[in-house]
Amino acid sequence: MNATKPSNAGVRRPADLARRHGLSAQTVRNYERDGVLPPAERAPNGYRRFTETHARALHAYLALIAGHGHATGGEIMRAINRGEIETALRVIDRSHALLQRDRETLNAVEEAVTLLTATRQPAQGRGTVPISALAHRLGVRPATLRKWERAGILQPAREAATGHRVYAPDDVRDAELAHLLRRGGYRLDHIAAVLHRVRDAGGAGPLAASLGQWRERLTARGRAMLTGAARLAAYLDGDDLPISARPTAAAGRSEPDPRPR
Repeated sequence: MNATKPSNAGVRRPADLARRHGLSAQTVRNYERDGVLPPAERAPNGYRRFTETHARALHAYLALIAGHGHATGGEIMRAINRGEIETALRVIDRSHALLQRDRETLNAVEEAVTLLTATRQPAQGRGTVPISALAHRLGVRPATLRKWERAGILQPAREAATGHRVYAPDDVRDAELAHLLRRGGYRLDHIAAVLHRVRDAGGAGPLAASLGQWRERLTARGRAMLTGAARLAAYLDGDDLPISARPTAAAGRSEPDPRPR
């Protein structure tokens, strides 16, 4: 009996890498073309020849996508494959900082919604109020409300005849919530993000019901980042890492070997 053996057990086809992750072979080719996988050698017939290194790179990239998203995951892998490790680490740090900001936003929303539902008084009537009345209600100056508007916190309508700002009950709710957050020391851009969440949810009540799901998503994202970091480290620790992906290659600081060859 004659057993057929591959000419190179370490060489893999695009389909071999793709099958493990439920991808198409063309997707793997595209990843190599786009630089998220290191360059593959070509066989005499022009076919790509992938190796275990490419398999680890693909494993790392897909894990990074789960935690950081497609764009950031691709930015990280391309920097790694160019040998720009510091650049890749800065991108990772930036992504972790964004996750931390999302956690702080969630904490602010939870605190503000609790305070709002416990302390708010219904807006007077169902009509609109002028800026002077809302400023008096909150104990702030009208200039403060205009500043909040420029920051994207408030979105009052304008009277057709005069162009004066008028605040509907939902605007009053947003102003009360912003006032609570400002007293808590939150930045204006942070408050604007919170108010965006409130408006998207249809108010403080519906938002409060969705806060648990929001926290679960942030937790899943954080855990995915840990998995991505582990798989990226496994890729970087490989003895067969391509020369282009080694830090000294891009830095241009490597010295010629003085020993005779």
